[in-house]
Amino acid sequence: MGRLELGVSVGHGRSVALHQFHEGALRVLRPHYLDDSGQVCYVVVNPGGAYLGADLFLIDVEVGDSASLLLTTQSATKIYRTPGSFAEQRMTLRLGEGARLELMPDQFIAYREASYRQRTSVTLQPSSSLVMAEVVTPGWSPDGAAFRYEEVRLRNHICVETGAGTELLALDNLLIRPPLHDVTGLGFMEGYSHLGSLVVADPRVDQALADELHLLTADHRALTGISLTRTVSGTTGLVLRSLSNSTDELNRLLRSCTDLLRGRWYGQEPLDLRKH
Repeated sequence: MGRLELGVSVGHGRSVALHQFHEGALRVLRPHYLDDSGQVCYVVVNPGGAYLGADLFLIDVEVGDSASLLLTTQSATKIYRTPGSFAEQRMTLRLGEGARLELMPDQFIAYREASYRQRTSVTLQPSSSLVMAEVVTPGWSPDGAAFRYEEVRLRNHICVETGAGTELLALDNLLIRPPLHDVTGLGFMEGYSHLGSLVVADPRVDQALADELHLLTADHRALTGISLTRTVSGTTGLVLRSLSNSTDELNRLLRSCTDLLRGRWYGQEPLDLRKH
């Protein structure tokens, strides 16, 4: 069991933690400021090093009005064998007016006989900006096969608060069950083993941006598709999926997209987290 709460607001011209709480197998390292934009960077740490059967991790993050948070992990998230029950992470994200959140974890690796479920619930304001990137990779197995895990289920539920209440912007549900389906074939993983995802919700998202990102991904050794969501109170969502046989290739692809957004929207340099 691990629990983490983090609340970020603006103070003295930059974003700072207004509230911070941790319990069990989750921590955050001290804050970093990677440039002079005022954006604060926090690194989530799991001292146990991996997720095991019946583990439950709860993460609650609130980014206040006009605050900016970059949230990442210290290293890859590893899902080992989960006999008896799945490992689960539930994340709740709330963004205020003009708030910005970049969620940029390292890849997570599902090993043999692993079962993992991740639920992320996001509530935005019409002027909020959300960027979430993720890479799913299969872990090593004795026979060298790529899909020896039992299940990976990723669910993103994104809503926008409007004058009339809260409206659904996007429901993004990904389910991979190798024992029950031929996930390697046409219409699923298309012969690839690694999956990358990028979710963006922002008033500046439109078809022109989707087209530009699609051209940007053409330079990578990956199969990529991009879709737009409906528009709610001026906010539109973008979902990118990319298939490859390389974690590094997917990381480069996703980083090229997020770096474009960072530079164009906020005048920031390409992201360099210097973890290794």
